[in-house]
Amino acid sequence: MEPELKFCGLTRAADARAAVAAGARYLGVIFAGGPRQITAEVAATILHDASGVERVGVFGRLDPGAMAEQARRARLTTLQLHGDPTPEDVECARRVWSGAVWAAVRCEGVTLSSAAEGLFRCADAVVLDAKVPGRLGGTGVPLAWQELRAAVDALRGDCRLVLAGGLRPENVRQAVQELAPDVVDVSSGVEVTPGIKDHARLRAFAAAARSGA
Repeated sequence: MEPELKFCGLTRAADARAAVAAGARYLGVIFAGGPRQITAEVAATILHDASGVERVGVFGRLDPGAMAEQARRARLTTLQLHGDPTPEDVECARRVWSGAVWAAVRCEGVTLSSAAEGLFRCADAVVLDAKVPGRLGGTGVPLAWQELRAAVDALRGDCRLVLAGGLRPENVRQAVQELAPDVVDVSSGVEVTPGIKDHARLRAFAAAARSGA
């Protein structure tokens, strides 16, 4: 099956509309720091005209109540927990949030984090991303897809797999072929500068992702 598309790190309404036109199922906005961070109010404005898609907010280490409040103000549908979340973090988020909860598993080389097994069991989706010291995401560092396949397949079960980490139009086809993710997640790989999307690359990414199925 073709993977669904998530375009993340959005900072402009025009880019959100272009992502939807390219076939996005998920639009992502960042609350976890970095050059793409925006406020809940700005996120709500950016995503206002994006109908028929899921709205994902990326959060770092934050009190669950504060996180859920920001998500409601931004009119999100999904919380994406970064900052090396644990299964307990997912359960805490569920107590204050009725929507979907995704959890990031950051990979250092070909090693999954010690929390990965529990996260695959309790989260609505697990987001595979590269682990880079001092950064939560958006690093542009690709994963070793082929080498990770056995470890991911052993834990995946019925959990949805979201593949991030250095994806771009030039390599997403191979990544899809290696790991067969449910969703491919891109930010820096389709940008002109951080937070500013290249609409031609959005379309090229979508076409390449579908060709790998």
